[in-house]
Amino acid sequence: MSKANLYQQRPADGIQAESPLHHAELDKLAARKVANAGVTLREKKFLGHLTLRGDAHDPAFAGGVHKALGLELPVALGLVAKGKTSLQWLGPDEWLLIVPGGEEFAVEQRLREALGEDLHYSVINVSGGQTLLELEGAKVREVLMKSTGYDVHPSNFPVGKAVGTNFAKSQLVIRHTGEHTWELVVRRSFSDYIWLWLQDACAEYGLQVAA
Repeated sequence: MSKANLYQQRPADGIQAESPLHHAELDKLAARKVANAGVTLREKKFLGHLTLRGDAHDPAFAGGVHKALGLELPVALGLVAKGKTSLQWLGPDEWLLIVPGGEEFAVEQRLREALGEDLHYSVINVSGGQTLLELEGAKVREVLMKSTGYDVHPSNFPVGKAVGTNFAKSQLVIRHTGEHTWELVVRRSFSDYIWLWLQDACAEYGLQVAA
């Protein structure tokens, strides 16, 4: 893989970036305090999203990923994390890597350097095409049960599991990151619809938006 294929995609500091839900003005909604809210929603915006593809059974590929990230490739439906960096299984030869905003270019460089030029792999920056919504609270599981046919019972969906599945009438990735904490990886084109759906689905439990 040639380094000539690598370039910085993040806009310069002087350019105002807009998240997929910027028009929803979530920061203003966060100022409205909801008593006894069962769900707290936060858009974790401007993170770096990279898709990584390669042969998980090739020790050189798995070793290169570990060298660059300090993370082992997760097994099927698995999610591993180190600090604010996470690596999620998407398919037999595909993973989603999420890193702190502004670090995606450097992380991609490290991956390419560690994997070298002889392996067959790809690293693609998809940061502008999706966003991450965090749902936290005692009633999140009930909201998910309204929204997807996938079994989110603790026996089937423990912490550390992540799946791509139907959600309402669209699709997204559900990640279980803590006992009462879940994340939704949402495509930019679906973000408006998912936001409207979540407002309705959370109404009976109380929805607090967090900045």
